Amino acid sequence: MTRDQTNSQLEQAWALRQKRRSSQLITNVIVYVVLFVIAFISIYPFLWTVRSSFTTSGGLFEFPPGLWPTSPGIRNYVEVFQLVPIARQILNSVIICFFGVGGSVLLATLGAYPLAKMNFPGRDAIFYAILATLILPNEAGLIVNFITTKTLGLLQSDAGKYVAIILPALGNVAGLFLMRQAYLSIPLELLEAARMDGASELTIWRRIMLPLTLPTIAAFSILQFVAFWNTFLWPIIVIGSDRQLYPLSAGLLDLSGSFASNTRAVSAGAVIATIPIIIVFLFFQRYFMRGLEGAVKG
Repeated sequence: MTRDQTNSQLEQAWALRQKRRSSQLITNVIVYVVLFVIAFISIYPFLWTVRSSFTTSGGLFEFPPGLWPTSPGIRNYVEVFQLVPIARQILNSVIICFFGVGGSVLLATLGAYPLAKMNFPGRDAIFYAILATLILPNEAGLIVNFITTKTLGLLQSDAGKYVAIILPALGNVAGLFLMRQAYLSIPLELLEAARMDGASELTIWRRIMLPLTLPTIAAFSILQFVAFWNTFLWPIIVIGSDRQLYPLSAGLLDLSGSFASNTRAVSAGAVIATIPIIIVFLFFQRYFMRGLEGAVKG
């Protein structure tokens, strides 16, 4: 092969490489533009809510909509604290989230262990029967849950009402599924070795299963925290008219009247209610992504 032929082949290879790079660059630009548009559409309602919460005068529904508040100030936030016992309601939400997340995580991690690592008749049938309940909307159980909690006498005291709010949400089927999938990814040889050393099933669950599935537990905890923090309809049904016992998401209902709403105050309340969720997710987002990834792989 002559030098001219070699140079020609090198030039062709270089041109082909440049063409591929240009094609890849165009593809990446298109993908990032599409993702940016989707992200903006997703986040814009929250941005508009933040803008409305700081807007003290002027219209909120002009077109085209803006992102910077007119006459910015914190008057709307001050009004929220004047209209709603928000400090007490934040405390109520924290109490509900603490016991609700702890209880549901405990039940899901315990319940998923035999469904993933123990052999007994009807194991898969039981799991799929439990999984089938996901097709039912949450509202389908409102009447049954209310009758049950009332029969148990939980609605007679303030502490009992908190228990009534938490109790129906402890058995989380989605969490059971996530934990079972995470448990399935753990080699069975680890469990057999521990059993040969005389470890009980509870010890295996506590010493082996839990440490190896911490990312999934963290992801499920975040999902449950969001669910308990945003719970709205069920606390109103259980608590009734005692606003002091409402969690924050239900207490913000007082900011809207029967025939008109203070949109700026409602927006300020929504921002206050959203901030804890954002903080929790920012602190634990890496565990959240790792946990969901591990559960899907399992």
